Order: sequence, then structure tokens, then C-alpha cells
Amino acid sequence: MKIILFIIQKEFKQIFRNKSMLPIIFILPLLQLVILSNAASFEVKNIKFSYVDHDHSAASRELIRTFQSSDYFDIIAEFPSKKEANLQMQKGNVDVILEIPIHFERNLIKQNYTNLSVSINAIDGAAAGVSNVYITQIISSFNQSIKMRLQIYNQGNEVQPENILTIPSFWYNKNLNYKIFMVPGILVLIVTMLSLFLSSMNIVREKEMGTLEQINVTPIKKHQFIIGKLFPFWILGLVILTVGLIIAKVLFNVPILGNIFLIYLFTSIYLILILGIGLFISNHTETQQQAMFIAWFFTVIFILMSGLFTPIESMPSWAQKVTLLNPIRYFVEVIRMVMLKGAGFNDIKSQLVIIAIYAFAINGFAVWSYKKTN
Repeated sequence: MKIILFIIQKEFKQIFRNKSMLPIIFILPLLQLVILSNAASFEVKNIKFSYVDHDHSAASRELIRTFQSSDYFDIIAEFPSKKEANLQMQKGNVDVILEIPIHFERNLIKQNYTNLSVSINAIDGAAAGVSNVYITQIISSFNQSIKMRLQIYNQGNEVQPENILTIPSFWYNKNLNYKIFMVPGILVLIVTMLSLFLSSMNIVREKEMGTLEQINVTPIKKHQFIIGKLFPFWILGLVILTVGLIIAKVLFNVPILGNIFLIYLFTSIYLILILGIGLFISNHTETQQQAMFIAWFFTVIFILMSGLFTPIESMPSWAQKVTLLNPIRYFVEVIRMVMLKGAGFNDIKSQLVIIAIYAFAINGFAVWSYKKTN
């Protein structure tokens, strides 16, 4: 035990002695949390909206005003013809073209039915899909309100159309603040990336400096060396998590409804898994550049298939099965469940067991692959 403590003490001194590494460890991750939490959003705003009004009626003007009052659309211009509007869309000056047909209001009054043409620039498929949802909701809302004002006759008698009032109830995020959804997930990414990169380059750095051979011929046992090398980064991961949780609460007002010690319990086991992956990478690389490249390669895959930016339910069936091997997926699920839903131990028990088994297997394999000569 004394030998392990000496190694841990030596590692902490080495970390704090390197002045260039301290900002990378403590400052840059927190800046990433602040910046990415404000930048990462699936909301689409400032949609460049244009229209072609062939009717010029009270109903068509009211429909245009409905789009003008929306926070998501910027009214660019009214075009006299669809051909000219299409030309501007080709140039990239317009994202959406709404074409209102002639006799729009008359058909609403007499036939209770009319058509609208909407063209959306779909080069960015995700943004186009979100824009389509916004437009559909606005037109649906306009349809309900216009029916209440236009006189609809049935056999000479005025009929007051029925109106259904829907009152949605938003659980866990009443104000639909997207930061509440994103901040916990981004915190997971920062803790993961920092722990994986530092641990994967740690032993490789000893190889480059030539000190690893000297350590290998000492009486230090394999498990003592590995624990002493990885334990400081386990502590650093928990420190980054703590500071990140404080920023999430103070700066972004993210609720922490569940027991915060559940987050630390899961993170403690999760970090053992990530450090094991870093150890395995360092065992099979010779330079820090190689270790960084391989760690970044796996990190990108883990992030894209974690469910943070793309819902797992929207992935192909084969991809959904692959995500079962992704540790970030389980951490993102757990931290959101505990912070936003107030989940208890029984709710996260399955994820905890999976990560514990995963950590035991990865670390066992990484320790076995580490070659030490006495």
C-alpha cells in the first residue's frame, strides 16, 4: 500500500509540475461546458421566410401575420411569382416559400377547404424537418382560429364551429429549456474525454521518456504501478464532475431532483471503465500522438452513438444493438434520469450492473495486456 501511495504522490506532483497541462485539465473542459451548452441545440431559428400571395385577402394577410409573429421565422420578402421565389431559394437567400393560391379566402368560406403550397430548402435535412414541424403547427393553429371568425353556413343557418382546447403538460422540463436537456450530456462527454485522453497518454509518456524500462525492472508489482498511475486521473474525473455540476446548477439552473450521491456512485465505476480503456490503448501504442488518435477515434464513435445528439430510437436496428456496447450511452441515461427525473437506485440498477461488468472485463484485459518484466 505504501508503494502505491508513493506512486500516486509522484503522479500528482508530475501533473501539477506541468504548468501547460493545468489549463487543459481544469479550464478548457469548463469552457467547453459553458460554450457547448449554449451552442448545442436542435432548435432552428431565424428561418428565412418568403411568400407569394395570389389572393391578397384578409385571410391571407392574417396568415402572413401569424408567421411574422413567430420567433422562428424572419420574413425576407414577398415575391410576385413562384418562379422568382424559386430563383432566390437557389441562390440561398430564402429557406421557405409559402404560396397562397387565388380564391384562398373564398374557398375557406364556401367550401371550408383550400390548399397551400410550401417549399422548404432541404439541403440540411434536419433543419428542413424542424422547419416543416414549425410551419405545420402555425398553419394548424391558424386553421383553428380562422374557422371561429369566418361565417360557416349549413342549410342557411350559421353554425358555430367547435373548438378543442389542448393544454399540454410538460414533465421534467416545464419551460422546454433545451439547456436542461443538453448540459448533463455534455458534462458526461467532458468527463469521459478528459479521463480517456489523459490516461491513454500517461504510460505512453513514460515510454517516450525512457522511464518505463527503469520502472519495469524495479520490485514494483504490476497492480501497484497501474493503480498508482490511474488513481490520480480517477480523482481528477470526480473533481471535473463536481465543478461541472456546480456550473450546471448555478449558471444553467439545471435541476438535481435525485440523490447526487447516485451520480457519484455511477461515475466512480464509470471512470474505472474509461481508465481501463485508456490503459489498454496506452499498452498498444508507442507515442502520445498514436494514443491521442486512437482515443479520439473511439470517442467520436461513442459520442455519435450515445443518444446525446441523435435519439437511439431513430437509429437503424443494427446501430441500436451496437449502442449497447457504448459506455457513454449508459452514463448519459443515468445522469439525466437522476438529475431531471429524480430516479432512485432501483431505476439505474441495470445500467450500473452493465457498467460494473464492463469495467471489470476491460480492466482485466488491459492489466493482462500490460507487459512488465521484474
